[in-house]
Parts: sequence; C-alpha cells; structure tokens
Amino acid sequence: MSFPHSPKALALKSQLFSLAQKTKNPFIANKLHAQIIKSGLNHHHPFPKTLINVYAKCGLLQHALKLFDALPHRDHVAWATILSACNISNLPHKAFSISLPILQQGLQPDHFVFSSLIKACANLGSVYLKQGKQLHGLFLLSPFSEDDVVKSSLVDMYAKFELPDYGRAVFDSISELSSVSWTAMISGYARSGRKVEAIKLFRQSPFKNLYAWTALISGLVQSGNATDALYLFVEMRREGVSIADPLVLSSAVGACANAAVWELGKQVHGVVISLGYESCLFISNALVDMYAKCSDLVAAKYIFCEIRRKDVVSWTSIIVGTAQHGLAEEALTLYDDMVMAGIRPNEVTFVGLIYACSHVGLVKKGRALFKSMVEDFGIRPSLQHYTCLLDLFSRSGHLDEAENLIKTMPFKPDEPTWAALLSACKQHGNTKMAVRIADNLLDLKPEDPSSYILLSNVYAGAGMWENVSKVRKLMAVKEVKKEPGYSCIDLGRESQVFHAGEASQPMKDEILGLMRKLDAEMKKRGYVPDTSSVLHDMDQQEKERQLFWHSERLAVAYGLLKAVPGTIIRIVKNLRVCGDCHTVLKLISTITSREIYVRDAKRYHHFKDGKCSCNDFWKKD
Repeated sequence: MSFPHSPKALALKSQLFSLAQKTKNPFIANKLHAQIIKSGLNHHHPFPKTLINVYAKCGLLQHALKLFDALPHRDHVAWATILSACNISNLPHKAFSISLPILQQGLQPDHFVFSSLIKACANLGSVYLKQGKQLHGLFLLSPFSEDDVVKSSLVDMYAKFELPDYGRAVFDSISELSSVSWTAMISGYARSGRKVEAIKLFRQSPFKNLYAWTALISGLVQSGNATDALYLFVEMRREGVSIADPLVLSSAVGACANAAVWELGKQVHGVVISLGYESCLFISNALVDMYAKCSDLVAAKYIFCEIRRKDVVSWTSIIVGTAQHGLAEEALTLYDDMVMAGIRPNEVTFVGLIYACSHVGLVKKGRALFKSMVEDFGIRPSLQHYTCLLDLFSRSGHLDEAENLIKTMPFKPDEPTWAALLSACKQHGNTKMAVRIADNLLDLKPEDPSSYILLSNVYAGAGMWENVSKVRKLMAVKEVKKEPGYSCIDLGRESQVFHAGEASQPMKDEILGLMRKLDAEMKKRGYVPDTSSVLHDMDQQEKERQLFWHSERLAVAYGLLKAVPGTIIRIVKNLRVCGDCHTVLKLISTITSREIYVRDAKRYHHFKDGKCSCNDFWKKD
C-alpha cells in the first residue's frame, strides 16, 4: 500500500522519524501513536515499523512486540526492526526466541537480520558460542556472505567470546575496514589478554578515535592489565582526544581500583569532575568501588551518599567495600537500608554480606542471609556463595556443618575450598578431620604452594611422616615453586615496587638500617620470628633471614623514610601477607605510631596501634 501524501500524513511522518532519531519520551510516543490510529494511517508503510523502533528506544518493548504481532506481513525490514528493538532493550534472549520462526520456516535472513541476530548472540556471552558459529555458517552460505557490516558484527561477537583468532580471520576478509571493525578487533585482543597484539593493531588503525581508545583501555582493564591501561589513558589525554562519552573514564577509574593507586585515582576523579561527569551513575559507582579498593572508605562513603538515585551496583559496591575492610556490622546495616529503599540485591551483594558475617562469626545471620537469597530473591547460589558459607562455618568452629556443606553442595569442591576447610581444622585442633580433609586436597594434586605448606604441617602434626614425604615428592614432581612476592607502595607522585629478598635501589642502606632498628625494638617487645611459612629446607637462622627480606617489610621501611610524616602508608602485595609479617606490621604500627594499609591477594589489612582490622582473620585461612 502506498503512503498517502496528505499534509497531515507528511507531518506525522516527520514527527515520527524525529522521535525515532532523537526523543526517548514514552508519553510522546503513545500520543503520536494515537494520532496515527485516529488518522487511519496505522496500517500504512512505514508507520508500524518506525513505531516499533520508537517504542524500543523509549523502553516500551511490549508495545513494540504487539505492533510486530499485528503486522499482516512481516518482511525482512520488520524482522530486523523487532530484533534490533530487543537488542536496544537489552533482551537478547527475546531476540533469539522470536527469531525461531524466521529460521525454522525457511525465510532466508538478509544482512540486517543477520547483524541483529549476531549482536544478540554476542550480548548473551560465550555460552552461545555454538549458536554464534551456526549463524556464521548460515551467513557464509547466504547471498550476503560478502557483507562487511555483518562481518564487523561477527568480529565483535568473537571479541566478546574472547576468541580473537576467529575474529581476526573474519577481520582479514573484510574488503573495506570500518572504524567499527578496527575497534571490535582491538577489543578482542585486549579482552583476551593479548595486549601486545592489541596495542600493535591500535597503532596501525587509521581510526584512533575515542571509541578505539575506549575499546583498548577497557579491554586491558578486563584482562587484568590495569597498569598498561592507565599508561594508555594518560597518553590519550596527552593526545587531546575529546571525551564525549564517559565510558573510558569508568575504565580508567576501574584500572585505578584494580591497581590500588589511590593518588592516581584521585587525579582521574578530578578529570571526571572537570568534564562534568560526576553525576553519571556508572561513573559514581566506579568511584565508590575505586576508593574502597584503595582503602579510603571515607571517600567511598562520601561519593555513595552524593549519588541521588542509587541502584543495586551503588549499594553493593559500598556493602562489599565495608565488608572487605572488616566493618561487618556496618555492612549489614547498609544492607537493611538497601532493602528499605526498595532495591533488590543481586548475587554479588550476598557474597559481600556472607563474607562480612564470617569476619565476626555471625553464623545464624549468615545462614539466614543464604536462605533469604534463595527463598526471598530467587538467586541460585554459585560456588562462591557456598565457599563463603563454608568459610563462615569453618572459622566459627562449626566443622561438621562445614564438611557436610562441602559434600552436599551442587559443585565439585576446588583446591581453595578444601584448603579453607583444612586450615580451619588445623586452627581448631581437629586432627582426625584434618587428616581426612588433607587426603581429599592431596588427591587434587594442588597447584598453590601454600596448599603444600598446609598439607605438610597437618601431616607432620599428626605424625604421618610418610605423607609428609609424599607431599614433598609431589612438589618436586610438579616443580611447585612459590610465586615471587612483591609489594608496591604508592607515594603519590612516585611509586616503588619491592621484590622479596632484594632492595636494589639507591636507598638500600637506609632501608636496611631502619629495618634492623625496628627488628631490635620488636624483639625487645617479645617478637619471635614465625618460620612455619618458609617452604624451603634450611636452618632456623636462614629461615629468619628469608622472613626479614619479605617485600612488604621493605616497602614499609621505604614508606617510613619517604612518605610525609603522619600520613597513611599504602601497600599492595601480590601474595598473601604471611603470619610473621602480619605480626611484624602490627608491631611497627605501634612503634612508629603510623597507620599502615596493606591490600594482599585475599583481603585488606589496616594496621593501627598494634591491631589489624582483620582481627587476625588471616590466621584462619
């Protein structure tokens, strides 16, 4: 049916297309739809299909689906429009479910439909890898197999599946590479941790716009290359790239959080404010997380309180942040406030809450939260939830309940799970159970060196010397080596990295001198080195020397010498703080009257006046 060219119809057409491109007001969309029906134009092309697009952009997908269902004839344009509407509404599952007829009834998708379906598949994640490959195969057999737009969608899909080699094969087949193609391929390499290839491809790209920078920086952050991401963000700023989209700022804040660089995080926060993005919700949420991970809870709480419309991420970030710093009661109070505000918690919220309960032995509360998560909110527990609950039972001495949980949970226990229970058995002196759990852990042929230390100590404590020998032989066969420890201290304008066993820098003599003075003072106060964590066979004196040169001690000494007097010393360590260093740092905080913040591989430690915020929590790991 041809489109009538009456002045009223043309005016409605103009309004409709303007609404589709700019406005996202549901009220205006409904009002315009009513005018179209009143004018008798609701069945005239192109009104229905454009209205589907308008409703999707206004967040009214159900209205769009009703319009689609009412269409007497669904051509490729109609299919592409409704599939695109599902993607806009972030409902890729819906796109797949409604697309079944087009695939089952033999209607050949065109390039627009292929692009929409591939995008939906990409948004569903790697669990849809099989469907993504099937779509790729259908596309190759179709008349549109040379379409570059669809190929770009495929590159993006394989990037999100973290299969950059598949994406590169498609990328190399594109005849006219667009900005979208380059950006997707750069993202694919970066997200997969292949930073050298990602940066090389970025340097080769003719499209070094904001989106390419964002793809590279955010991909590196996701793959754990926070430091490289921050260097690139600084380079981007020097290049004068205009930040018209704040997503890259969110990635930069996330990189500061992952690297725990407090001073740089504050500088990025300043950039956020200067560009006027401080009211952007996902930026504010990232800042709450960043300050919490940099051990600045005062700033995290301030940002959180300034957020006008807090969502589940806002609440979860501050709850998890307070829980990680040992403030269990405060985390639980925040949760009550969250529920009172009508915000529905998610999986991560409950991980933080149960973790908080284990800090202070709130077994009853932890059980209640786990039950509420399942029964009140319909959240299916993950292995992480079960591990947190197991952690709570173990640390609180409920060892039988912990063992029963590990046997009945719907997941196969991994090495950290068995090790956590074994450590608790050792801590509570249950030798019989410890040996039984140790056998299960040993059967896994562990990879973590600390698991072997734990096994050896448990078997030795039970007088099972044959098993001790077996553990050591297995270590030799698997060539188990402890990861080299290092600690990084952030002093604002500079940061220093210290490796265990060495202090090869200009201040070596000053550092060594201060460490010896502190060591002498600690021994006057009754300090006796705990060498149980030293993995190697050597005499007691050599074991003590090894402990003396642990990286966190070097970093603390450097901080005491270089940091502004009275300021907090902030250290990030790649491994767990050993028991001896934990004792040493508590003593140093008393001797020097300084606060020391250490973020190790597992948790946060605030040392002040001879105490730690973890309440010696690490001892039960």
